[in-house]
Amino acid sequence: MTEKSTLVVTGVAKHYPGTIALDGVDLTVGPGQVIALLGENGAGKSTLSSIIAGSTTPTAGSMTWGGQPYAPTSPRDAIDAGIGMIHQEMRLLPELSVAENVMVGRWPMRGGRVSQAEMAREAKKHLDRLGFTGRMNQLVGELSVAGQQQVEIAKALALRARLLVLDEPTAALGQDETDALFATVDALRQEGVSFIYVSHRLAEIARIADRIVVLRDGHKISEHASGQVPPDQLVREMVGRPVDRLFPDTADPSDRVVLSVRELSSPTGRFVDISFDVHAGEIFGIAGIVGAGRTEIVRAIAGADSYSSGTVTLDGRTVKPGLRAAIDAGIVLVPEDRKQQGLIVSDTIEDNIALPNLDSVQRQGWVAPKTVRTLGIEVGKRLGIKGRPDNPVSSLSGGNQQKVVLGKWLQRNPRLVILDEPTRGIDVGARSAIYELIAELTKAGTAVIVVSSDLDEILGLSHRVMVLARGRCQGMLDGEGLTGPAVMEMAVR
Repeated sequence: MTEKSTLVVTGVAKHYPGTIALDGVDLTVGPGQVIALLGENGAGKSTLSSIIAGSTTPTAGSMTWGGQPYAPTSPRDAIDAGIGMIHQEMRLLPELSVAENVMVGRWPMRGGRVSQAEMAREAKKHLDRLGFTGRMNQLVGELSVAGQQQVEIAKALALRARLLVLDEPTAALGQDETDALFATVDALRQEGVSFIYVSHRLAEIARIADRIVVLRDGHKISEHASGQVPPDQLVREMVGRPVDRLFPDTADPSDRVVLSVRELSSPTGRFVDISFDVHAGEIFGIAGIVGAGRTEIVRAIAGADSYSSGTVTLDGRTVKPGLRAAIDAGIVLVPEDRKQQGLIVSDTIEDNIALPNLDSVQRQGWVAPKTVRTLGIEVGKRLGIKGRPDNPVSSLSGGNQQKVVLGKWLQRNPRLVILDEPTRGIDVGARSAIYELIAELTKAGTAVIVVSSDLDEILGLSHRVMVLARGRCQGMLDGEGLTGPAVMEMAVR
């Protein structure tokens, strides 16, 4: 093919000392096509994407773009050629405004000064296509994770690229934002724009993909000429084994109330008069579209944010506001952004696990490295963390990073575990392992709250679900009444 916007990848490989990240992969992306790239963490998806986007140099192989040799040595080369990438880990400047981030590097100048009005108009044009509702002059650091993801996507759209690599673009988006993104993709593909779409959400693939390419251990395992492939077949190809049940069986919760929340309200109005109970051994789901107040509620319960009125009671005792009081009472939070809020990624696995457990690893005011190493080994074995305790957390896959966050808190034997977007950006194999850990917690009588934008996850895990809209509880669902349509009907009230 010699079309202007056709990418041909031939025999591309990337070898590191002792590791083969990618080995002889072929890929063709034609004009207006959406190619889904699937595989577990470590399968080679990110490596291949980075090679195409110019941030990684291949060890072997070649590429052509529009019939011409294509060998970018930097992301700038790729962007100049018309290829852009939206990374799973957002690369924004939090101290700059929304408009400044969308147009960074291309700020319109008038008389030697940046034209704020023109910059805002241009940024808004791209953000409107994604359903963004924030202000152009708002600081990006003040946005939710979903809002920041929309800004990241708009940045790529503003480049007028002919090929976009989307790495988990909907991981932090709710259904409305996801639908808006898909509508944008559909419109752009009609203009001849091509996409490489990396995702762990198999339900999205049938909706968006023209073809599917599956990688495993750096090799191309299969290529499907359609997006209509049974999910269980894709799972087998990705993990090299059948995953019989994604959601594990859980026992019925007891009648004993562990957490009681009464008339909880936010000082900013993000949630109002929230009341509910969570029982021992129960998985209590919180659903609603992004911005409904889900994260704000659980952060208040966990003491990370303040609340203006109401009470939080654990095992019959009132929990004082504040993070330290909540942790001491037995409440722990696995936050939605594990890298920014849950981990020190430059530190080792063992140090991250030890930090919230210093009271148990110190002796007479001293922390012995041997004790920290022992704790890291124990937690690593218990949760199946793939990595040596002295490895930096930054070297781990998303699934293993999430296990580190879980492991450090589970070491405290909490009474209530709050999981905000527990499997965001995690492959299907690691996701199944996380679900099994959640099931184990409930069998031991621990109460669990799960917040998720993935409706299938909420339905598959939860005993009961509270649905929010605009910061208010719209109702509780359980048993036969707990269905996708019922959740969505309440969520859009």
